[in-house]
Amino acid sequence: MSSLEISNSCFSPETKLPLSPQLAEDRALEPARKDVVEVEEKPKDIILLTAEKLSVDEVSQLVISPQCGAVSLFVGTTRNNFEGKKVTSLEYEAYLPMAENEIRKICLDIRQKWPVRHIAVFHRLGLVPVSEASTIIAVSSAHRAASLEAMSYAIESLKAKVPIWKKEIYEEPASSWKRNKECFWAAGD
Repeated sequence: MSSLEISNSCFSPETKLPLSPQLAEDRALEPARKDVVEVEEKPKDIILLTAEKLSVDEVSQLVISPQCGAVSLFVGTTRNNFEGKKVTSLEYEAYLPMAENEIRKICLDIRQKWPVRHIAVFHRLGLVPVSEASTIIAVSSAHRAASLEAMSYAIESLKAKVPIWKKEIYEEPASSWKRNKECFWAAGD
């Protein structure tokens, strides 16, 4: 079968094809269904610090809204090298009450600066192997500019303000706690 041929075998009798333009226009004139109710969705800030593996799909689903046309994501992963050393994993620790409080402040700042709907900030704690996510930030908004700017602000603020510490674990028997250059309390060192 050539790439231009279409096989009927991929369609089952239950498959419904899209309406033709004329039928779609006719359907637009029908009254709205009574069982569909528009409910005003309250904005959500979802924060999670966990030792469990993070899922990009799960986090992005948390911020999707029918009122939004944009979801912006940042996914920070463990890379396999740093300054010529082979990294096998990262280890994160946090002072949980303070970290959660600082993340809430970041969410509040975002809401004062941009018209966003939902914000999710997830950060992994404990060991994070190479290529796995350590941070996922998702922001939804009506238009892309707000969610993109808010997401960028969120990761920069998280790195600068939130008490989460990172240790790089190398292939050779060594490890190193990393100083976060963006962190405001370490700026004077």
